[in-house]
Amino acid sequence: MVDLLISILVEIIWGFILLVFRGIAELLDAVFFQGSSKRHASEATGDDKLVAEPDDPKVLPPAAERALAEAGQRHATAAQD
Repeated sequence: MVDLLISILVEIIWGFILLVFRGIAELLDAVFFQGSSKRHASEATGDDKLVAEPDDPKVLPPAAERALAEAGQRHATAAQD
């Protein structure tokens, strides 16, 4: 009976130790994945950003702004009907 309790206790302790080690391994994987992703991005694009972002948005000409405003008004009136 005592042997059974000791073996159960040992299994619980080993399970907890393995859980801690797996948690540390997952944390290290996440850290190394981010670093390697940045390195691969810099090799592929020449930039250290993971996603290329445009520098500045383009300014719309006045005709395009009027067309967007008219489309927004048509959409608003269609939603009310």
